[in-house]
Parts: sequence; C-alpha cells; structure tokens
Amino acid sequence: MTVSVDADYLVVGAGAMGMAFLDALVDHSDATVALVDRRHAPGGHWLAAYPFVRLHQASALYGVASTLLGDGRVQERGPEAGLQERATAPEIQAYYRRVLDRLESTGRVRFFPGCEYTGGTGFRSRVSGREYSARGARLVDATTLSGSIPAEFPPPFGVEPGARVVPVGDLAGISHAPRQVVVAGAGKTAMDACVWLLQQGVDPGAICWVRPRDAWMINRALVQPDPAIFLGMAADTMEAAALATSPDDVFLRMEERGVMLRIDPDVRPTMAKTPTIAQWEIDLLRTVTDVVRRGHLLAVAPGRLRFADGDVRIDPDALVVHCAAPGLRPGYRPQPVWQDDAIRPQSVRIGFPCLGAAMCGYVEATRDADDEKNAICVPTPYSDNPTDWLTMQVAGSAASRALGGARDVKAWADTTALNPGRILPERAGDADVAAVVERMRAAMGPGRERIAALHAEYA
Repeated sequence: MTVSVDADYLVVGAGAMGMAFLDALVDHSDATVALVDRRHAPGGHWLAAYPFVRLHQASALYGVASTLLGDGRVQERGPEAGLQERATAPEIQAYYRRVLDRLESTGRVRFFPGCEYTGGTGFRSRVSGREYSARGARLVDATTLSGSIPAEFPPPFGVEPGARVVPVGDLAGISHAPRQVVVAGAGKTAMDACVWLLQQGVDPGAICWVRPRDAWMINRALVQPDPAIFLGMAADTMEAAALATSPDDVFLRMEERGVMLRIDPDVRPTMAKTPTIAQWEIDLLRTVTDVVRRGHLLAVAPGRLRFADGDVRIDPDALVVHCAAPGLRPGYRPQPVWQDDAIRPQSVRIGFPCLGAAMCGYVEATRDADDEKNAICVPTPYSDNPTDWLTMQVAGSAASRALGGARDVKAWADTTALNPGRILPERAGDADVAAVVERMRAAMGPGRERIAALHAEYA
C-alpha cells in the first residue's frame, strides 16, 4: 500500500545543495516540503567522509543562508593562525542536523531518511520497504552535483590477489604500520591523505604518491569572508588575465600574485579544478619526493603498481590508499535549473555551490514563471584544466550579469555569510575595501575581455 504525502515540493537529496535550496525556499514562502534522502541523516557525503577531513574553505562560506556554520572565529594557533576556522566532518554533520531541526519546527518540512527515490513523486523506505507518493508535488532533484567519494566508489584500478588496498577513510584505523604507503590519486583527497600521514610522523621517504596529473590550487589565505581580501583576489585574477597570452600563462601570472599554488615548481600543472590549499600544506607535500607520474594506475599487485607502459616496484608490504574517486559526477554539464520534470539546483556562482543553491531556492520562492527564474539563475560549469577554467570564467561572467540584474536577489545575497564578496554596512567606509573595489572595477573589463578572447582561441 502506498502512503500519500501532502507536500508542495518533493526535495530529493539532503546534502549541501538540497539543504541550501530548501532553507531559502522555506524561509521565503509558505511552501510545504517532503525531504528525502537515502542516508540516515542530512549532510550528504559528509556522513561517509574520511575522519580527518576538514572543509577546504572557511566554514562561513559553506552551508545554508539562514544559519552560520561555526562561529566565524579566526584561528589563533597553528599553521593557519589568522585565517577563519574550517569545520570538521562531525561539526558539519551536527550543523545540518540543527538546520533540519529548525526547518522541521516550522511544521512545513517533513524528513524521510533512509528512502530511495523511485521516480515521479514516489520514494521507498530502504528499511521497511514502505512506498510513498507526494502526488502533485513539484520535484526538486538536488542530486545533480552529487559527488563520488572513495568510501562509496570502488578503486578505478584492478586489485590483484594479495594486494593491500584501502579507501582513504580506513587509513586512520590501520593497526599495522606498513613499511610503505602508496597514495593513489591526484586531487585534494590524496593531498589530505599525504598531509595526515606526515602529521602522524610517517617518514616522507616511506610515502609513494601516484599522481597522474599535477594541480593548480587557490591560496586559501585569499578565500576568506573579508571583502578586502576576497575582492583583492578577484582583482589580482583579472589583472593577471588581462596580460596573459595563453591559458597556462593566466595561471602562471596568478601564481606570481600569490593567487594560485602548485606543489612542484618544476612541473606545469594540467589539472585546474582549483580547490583551496594553504602554503603550510604545500610545504609538507613537497617533502614527498617519490612521485609516480606514469598516467593512470591500471592495477595493484603485491610489490607492483601496473601502468600502461610497465610496472613500478613497491614494497611487498605496501599499503595502497585509494583516493581516486571522480568527485563530481562524470559527464556533468550545466543544464537549466527549472525544467518541466524537475527543479535541478546547480552552482550559479563560480566556486560557491551552496550560495548558488540558496539563490535558486530564493528565486523559486519569489517568482512564478520558470523562464524568468532560468534567466536569473544561470548554471556555471566546473573546470578540469586551464582551458576549461576559461570556459568556466566566461560562463561565470554571464551568470553574474544575470544575477546582478535582479536587484532583490543581490540584496538578499548580501545578507548571508555564504556570499564571500558581500560588504557589510560597517565596512562600507573602509578605505582598504574602497581601494580594492576600485581595483576590481578597473580590472574586470580588460580581464573578462582577454579571458573571452583566449577562450575563443583555445577552447
């Protein structure tokens, strides 16, 4: 027997995107919502994240619009003294539970954990098997940007009998210290694994890092919820771009200005997903010198790593740490948020998907026509390499202009800490802020023009 659920919206996915959309929708409308997730609680992949992970950006820039993640404090000790706090996975899990409690207290939100979406407006409990239907509800598919993590994604390489391979989440629970640790992956998860191992006292010489590509990363010191800092980074980026002669040259010029960082100064990165990282992490990672750049790992065997061009010997006792999940869903391309069959929240602000999803929720609550909503919230792509980064910037410029044309949306965005570029009234007369705003205005036109020209030439 199917249980009928009375709701205006069926939101599938209680991760970062779904929660940010839902929070803004409920706060700016009288809508009723059924929230469904296959996991046991809100928080998405944070419920299965590796235990030593932290947000890669300041806590204040993540979460939902109504509720600050953390307390906005500046770290006073450690290698990131002077930078804003970064939440741990348990802190993020508890935060989303508090957000859900607040939303449920309105009497207009009902959460269905441990349920699988079955199509249309139907879903099924994974525990009881009970079927539900929110007939008449508008579907919100908040899984469009769902990522794959090593805990839930098998290694993308073969594992031959006798090889010791664990996902990164199991690394903290090992009971036998291996003579060698092989970290497989080129992204931020692999970097986190290497940093954690080094912090635990593992000799850098005992770490082998299989790194198919090197990456460009944004200096975390510049991605701070302070307009003088964040807008200064934007100005530096546009000033660098205005003088560039190629996609690679854009990044080299940003590196000169301290915006971009890379691990090996002698290797030109080909990956530009541009996560944030701190200089102290870069310094630690540079101590790992056994770096294997042989393309993608095909298989692991006892004492051997197999690549297309041959094998690499490793210690027979080596522990291979799987950090090679694809992250963002492979093949993702931006699509209209508002479609006939569903609303699909996506990032409409480069680098800040939570803010983008919240904007989509606000726009859904304050407008009737889908065409108007789609004209305001224009999704932006993600980048994989320097040429992709140009494409992302061109699309991001168009998206910014679309959002800027809706004055109420901009005014609302300026009320939330999720917006890194907002200028609070008490900072409006700040000379440093005024100077950097002037720099950014002067650089934006030439920078965007040059990026568009390079994009036309190289894309």
